[in-house]
Amino acid sequence: MLPLVAGFLLAVAAGARGRPAPGSRFVCTSLPLEATSAGCPLPPVPMQGGALPPEEELKATVLQLRETVLQQKETIGSQREAIRELTGKLSRCESTDGKSATGTWRSELVKGKDTMGDLPRDPAQVIDQLSRTMQTLKDRLESLEHQLRANVSYAALPNDLREMLQRRLGDLERQLLSKVAELEDEKSLLHNETSAHRQKTETALNALLERVSELEKGNSAFKSPDEFKVSLPLRTNYLYGKIKKTLPELYAFTVCLWLRSSASPGIGTPFSYAVPGQANEIVLIEWGNNPIELLINDKVAQLPLFISDGKWHHVCITWTTRDGMWEAFQDGEKLGTGENLAPWHPIKPGGVLILGQEQDTVGGRFDATQAFVGEMSQFNIWDRVLKTEDIMNIANCSTNMPGNIIPWVDNNVDVFGGATKWPVETCEERLLDL
Repeated sequence: MLPLVAGFLLAVAAGARGRPAPGSRFVCTSLPLEATSAGCPLPPVPMQGGALPPEEELKATVLQLRETVLQQKETIGSQREAIRELTGKLSRCESTDGKSATGTWRSELVKGKDTMGDLPRDPAQVIDQLSRTMQTLKDRLESLEHQLRANVSYAALPNDLREMLQRRLGDLERQLLSKVAELEDEKSLLHNETSAHRQKTETALNALLERVSELEKGNSAFKSPDEFKVSLPLRTNYLYGKIKKTLPELYAFTVCLWLRSSASPGIGTPFSYAVPGQANEIVLIEWGNNPIELLINDKVAQLPLFISDGKWHHVCITWTTRDGMWEAFQDGEKLGTGENLAPWHPIKPGGVLILGQEQDTVGGRFDATQAFVGEMSQFNIWDRVLKTEDIMNIANCSTNMPGNIIPWVDNNVDVFGGATKWPVETCEERLLDL
């Protein structure tokens, strides 16, 4: 009995010392039947061998986890600081304008070193250096990403930070590619401009050489390109002059020339213009004892001009398709007007303009009886009706007005069959001959 009472007292004392705190839970253990007579389980026996109880082991594990978390926080903080520094430098690089970007890109992006510096002026070197710099930035970001993956768990790196880095890298790459494309375009444009300038210069030089050659060949006898006359001394079907230029489509015109002839009967044909399908598109002719006639599209108007006295005379003829109105001037004075001469008929382009012969076909089939005999000079054509004052000023030598369609210049007139070019008397000398 006494041992039983002693054991009960020890159990009560142990229960008082090891009573759990409020809110704790009891752990029950099954006992054999003979032990239930005591009314309460015996206290647990401490483990042998010096091992820690579960509570101490759990506490040690918690401390280790806390130290690990603190280390990871420090690592994450340092890596975030590096990322923040890189992001700021990328932003400064992006904010650089186009001009400074090509000359003074300061990249603190790679350990404080200048990876770009002042770009060279050569576009090929600029493109190569930009490519190397872009590759360096990509390698730097890839190295940083590998370090982050090695030191921090994948879940520890925020998704938005990774996306921002990728976006920054993509933006920078696009900017560099755009700059490369711009430099390529500038290089191509510079090449094209250089080629065009070279071609333009060569064209101008060739034209100048041609002009010098023309002057050296036969123009030395003339004081200026328009101071010459064409002489047609015989009435034949093979002496004539030819204007190199042709006429555009005309709805009005003025023809002026100086001529001198004493041929009889009639001075012949000072000029004729023929086009395919119409040999008499424009003709001025005095044939036999008939008065001087103006033909347009084979329609005829007689002109009150008298110029077969062997003296120089200035003759001008105007015409407009509107109502077929025409005017005839001799020595600056209007001697006749008329209308209904080929009204509303435009002068056809692309024909042949002959001096001294009347054409029965385009450029040929001349008739000797219609040939002009004499001299002519200052044959000019305008694409409008000149004012009476302008015609008077040309005739009295107070103004020199070359034709805007056909000007009288030596290199625009060829002579054939014995027709010749000679220096012409001055305008004042021709006036004295009137």
